[in-house]
Amino acid sequence: MNKYEKYKDSGIEWIGEIPEHWEVKRIKYIILYQKGRNPKDLKIVWNDNYEIYLAMDYLRENPKQVNYVEDPENYVLVNENDILLLWDGSNAGEFIKSKKGILSSTMAVLNLVSIQKDYSYHFLKTFEKYLKESTIGMGIPHVNGEEFKNSIITIPTDSEQSSIAHYLDRKTAEIDNIISNKQKLIALYEEEKQAIINQAVTTSIQGNVAYKKTITDWLDEIPNSWQFLTMKRLVSTKITDGPHETPEFIPDGVPFLSAESVKNGKLDFDFRRGNISKELDELYSKKCKPKRDDIFIVKSGSTTGKIAIVDFDDDFNIWSPLALVRVNEKVKPYFLYYALQSFYFQKQIQLSWSFGTQPNIGMNVIENLKVAVPISLEEQESIISYIESELKRLDAIIEKFHKQIDLLQEYRTTLISEVVTGKIKVC
Repeated sequence: MNKYEKYKDSGIEWIGEIPEHWEVKRIKYIILYQKGRNPKDLKIVWNDNYEIYLAMDYLRENPKQVNYVEDPENYVLVNENDILLLWDGSNAGEFIKSKKGILSSTMAVLNLVSIQKDYSYHFLKTFEKYLKESTIGMGIPHVNGEEFKNSIITIPTDSEQSSIAHYLDRKTAEIDNIISNKQKLIALYEEEKQAIINQAVTTSIQGNVAYKKTITDWLDEIPNSWQFLTMKRLVSTKITDGPHETPEFIPDGVPFLSAESVKNGKLDFDFRRGNISKELDELYSKKCKPKRDDIFIVKSGSTTGKIAIVDFDDDFNIWSPLALVRVNEKVKPYFLYYALQSFYFQKQIQLSWSFGTQPNIGMNVIENLKVAVPISLEEQESIISYIESELKRLDAIIEKFHKQIDLLQEYRTTLISEVVTGKIKVC
């Protein structure tokens, strides 16, 4: 790799040495920022479209949109490819390129005084880690404005800035393309996992067996030795949910989970709604007390129909968007867990839910949804073993791709850092 002829100490530990002719300046002298404002009482004028940026919206494919408003001086408008700094929330400290929009108070737009946009964007992306580590605020993190303004940025010559930006645009695009292709392969393997589940919970794995018609629109036939049973015939206790009140949360206590905790078929405490007291847990447990092998169905919200199983013994409780299913002697927990993820069962949910602002399905509806179940528990066990063996095989392949993606992303980050701090000469 090419190096510059002479280097000097930048005076900043994480930057280290920089080319001798480069400058270092505090960000406040070359980059200004303006926080957004929350739009209120919008007066619509039907012409150009603007997108409202909220902290959670920038990750979505379709952010909230409004038409252009009167009195634009009362709002902070951003243009295509402006540099935005996420100011509040779990992503505080990250930089993104904007679309044309109205900026909310959760973000800030950067105004560049004497530095090129494309170069500064690449530098700022390397700076995210340090900005995130310096966030302030109890509960919701906020960017430390003073830390940001007084941080150091390296300043190559104008021609070098252009060359660096052009080089990094090209190299990062190449890396991103490789990552994208690997992510597509992961998606294909995830589809294969779903296909294996769909087939295993609707057909016999014991070879040539006779089938019977189901007279349903969502599953044509099942093996002769199987039954179609309603959910209420497969549970040991009545299907129930958590409390319909909002509890008081405390810093430490019993984890309290809702729909957002359902991740990849399991429950993730990192996405808990909060923690509740032992006393409140005991009160809520009179209605519903989860335990190992319980199955949860998300019954309201954008993730209605998602399934999770409890595979641990830790103490926790749940809120009303989760319906608890506890199996009886007719079905193995993990067979039902896989069956509820199948296409035919999910189709029943979609045909049965009601709409308010979001999908919702009631407990009485869930009780009457049907599941195809082998009468033999031994056959159920064989199906579970087959599914888990196949999923383990595919998960190993997927994990390899994830590790490759992690290495590529690490290389991408390192490359940008090395170039914008002059460790590698590209011009």
